[in-house]
Formats: sequence, structure tokens, C-alpha cells
Amino acid sequence: MSSALRADGLHTDGLRTDATLTELVVEYTSDPLTLMSRLAGSGLFDDYVVYERPGSWTFAGGTLGEVVLDTETVHAHWPDQPPTSRSWTGRPADALRDTFAEAPLPTWTAYGWLAFEFAASRPAGRLAHLIVPRTEVRAQDGRATITGIDTAETEQVAKLLTDADAPPAGVPSPVDVRVDGDRYRARVAEAVADINAGRYQKVIVSRRLDISYPVDVVSTYVRGRRANTPARSFLLDLRGFQATGFSPEVLASVDAEGRVMTQPLAGTRAFGLGTDADARTRHDLETDPKEIYEHAVSVRTSQDELYRVCDPGTVQVTGFMTVKERGSVQHLGSSVSGVLAPGRTAWDVLDALFPGVTASGIPKPEAIEAITRLEERRGLYSGAVVTVSHNGALDSALVLRALYNEDGRAWLRAGAGIVSASTPDREYEETCEKFSSIAPHVVPLI
Repeated sequence: MSSALRADGLHTDGLRTDATLTELVVEYTSDPLTLMSRLAGSGLFDDYVVYERPGSWTFAGGTLGEVVLDTETVHAHWPDQPPTSRSWTGRPADALRDTFAEAPLPTWTAYGWLAFEFAASRPAGRLAHLIVPRTEVRAQDGRATITGIDTAETEQVAKLLTDADAPPAGVPSPVDVRVDGDRYRARVAEAVADINAGRYQKVIVSRRLDISYPVDVVSTYVRGRRANTPARSFLLDLRGFQATGFSPEVLASVDAEGRVMTQPLAGTRAFGLGTDADARTRHDLETDPKEIYEHAVSVRTSQDELYRVCDPGTVQVTGFMTVKERGSVQHLGSSVSGVLAPGRTAWDVLDALFPGVTASGIPKPEAIEAITRLEERRGLYSGAVVTVSHNGALDSALVLRALYNEDGRAWLRAGAGIVSASTPDREYEETCEKFSSIAPHVVPLI
């Protein structure tokens, strides 16, 4: 099924609701990572999102419906309806909620991304892009369920899933992460001065690392995923913007029964240096007053945010300051959970928790203002990859440890949480440690 692309980014062909859904269940012998990369690299789909949760993988391919949120306008295209564009004001989460409420589909699940600027007081550029796929593959425990509106396409997908051959992943060309040190240290010093002046308590200051060669994003996903242990992983290509990453934490998860969870991680040390070195850095992480303070204030902020949307009596912290191993780094992690208050929805949770406190700062409004002053536009970095469903469920991964690619240019980005006790040298070193989750695994496009 072909699809044309309008200037505003909306697909104008191939959107139908009268098609009969085809569902196939196949057994597979390849590992799910191979399956997802095979589908992404097949050429069957111009747009797709791969989203991994613990024990399950989803491939969302092609466009059945689409919502694009810009600074002042929300564009939507639903099956059997002409594309619409209308202005919006207020909360961007409400603009998305209202647009999806009009979807003429009995059931739907959307996949896509939110930019960091989704939370800015004066947002600029594209803020969100989500699709309802025409073909969806859910793989778990050796069985894949394929659901689609095009029988031929569904059968092609089934054939790809049962193919025994693994696509080559390419050879990485590691990216040098030890650049831009002086400029980054100067920004950290400026942030510490702001904190000592009482402007805010914490801010995440990041730096961008441009890659000098074209990148094979699918192969980079395969190589990077094999080397990482993420809370969520993702791979996407929407309107030519590609990204892949290994998210260390869940921004927001809401199930159909209204149970809510967020997973703030703050406090970082290197990992993967050998048993003895990892034990030393873990002890340092668990006993460093700066890291403990940074984590505790982040957890407290997440609690306060859930109090706004959950029944206060249900909000609780579990696994406080548990060490989470995430590829090249280890973090202090906690889970904060609750149950939605009456009248609240997953969109309210997203609005309350976005952007993640561990990628913005405390208080959030002041930290976001500082970030817009200290840095260029972030885009997807420290935003979210999200999946949301008609039944009220939502899952979103904080976008960190990721690679971004657009118009033939690829880049990485990493940051560090700055508090009053921060030192520019240590925070620069932390960004290098985080870059090392993906920089050694970048595969050139041949």
C-alpha cells in the first residue's frame, strides 16, 4: 500500500477503515532483536517505530493515522477523512488528547516521539509526531502476532519473521567522545553559579557530539542493543527523522487499570570496567553525598508530580536507591508509583512528569528556562518515545543514550545533573561515560 507525503508531513494515501484486519501468528527462531532489525531494514515501510519493553518487542510499520504537533498547529489525518490542521493553545498534552479522541477507529495504538520542547513555555519547532500503524507486530516468547489492514503486506511480514538468515549488522566505527571539554566545563560552571545564586536547585547540562560520517541507524541499533541493558529500547524512522537509543529509565507507564509508574534515575558512575573496578565505582556511587542528594531530590520531585494526578494515598516509593546497571554506566534508581485519581488520564500523567526530572532539573520551569539559555534546541534528546492506546494505557521511555539522524547528519548527545556540589571536570567525565553506551557501536553507512 503506497503513501504520499504532504508538505505538512501528513500522509494522504492509504488511510482506510473499511479494510478487513488480517491477523497472523507465527513462531520464530531468531532473537527478537534480529526480527525487529529485519523488519526495519526491509524497505516495506517508509515510517516505523520499534519499541522494546522487558520481555516483549513491538514493530509499528506504515501509517494508518497520524498526528503531528507543531508550535501553534496540530495536524491530523484519519482514515476516510481529509487531513486537518488547526491551532491549539494551552497544554500540548491536551492538544494530543483531544486529537486522538476524534480518531474514527474502534481501537488504536499510536507510536512516536515528543521533543524536549514539548514542555517549554515558548515551544518552537516540531513538538510531537505519532502514527497509528497499518501493520503491527508483537513478538514475545517465540511467537509473533501480526495485525494489518493489507493482507499481502501482512504475509510479507510473516515471511520476513520466519526467515532463518540474520541480516549483517555492519562493523562499528567508534566515535571519539573526548571533545568540546572546555566549552562544556564553562557551561557547568555557569550552572553552578546560578544554583549558588538560588535560581534553581538542579539542572541537566548537555553537550552535542556531531558524527563526521553517514550512519547506518538500523545496524547501530543492533550493535548498541547487544551491548546495553536498557529499561526500554527503540528504533524509529518518521518522515525521514531517524533515532535509536537504549533508554535507562521509564518516564511514565500507565496501564489500562490506571496504575502509574515512573522510574527516576540520578547519580552516575562508570560500569563495565571489570569486577573490581565496578565494585569500587558502585561503592563510590552509593556513598557519595552529591550523588545521593541528586537522587533524593529527583525522587521527591517525582512523588510531588504523582500527587497531582494520583490518589495521594496510593503514591509510594519502592526500591529506593537501587543500583541499576545500564551499559557503560550504573545509576542510583528508584520507582515511584500510584493509582490515577478520578477524572485523571494518562495524558495528565504525561503532562505532570514530562520532561523527566532527571533530564531537566529542579524546579522544572526554572531548569527548562536555564537549558534554553545554556544550550541550543534539544529536539528528541531528553524528550520521550511514547506508545499510547485507546484503552487509556501509555508507556514512555526517556530519550537518553541515543543517536539521532536527519538529512544525512548524525549526532549524539549526553548530559549530567548539576547541583551545588558539582565540579566541571567530574560532570564532563560523566558525559563521556554516558556517551560510551552508544559511541563505540556506531556503524557507518556503506
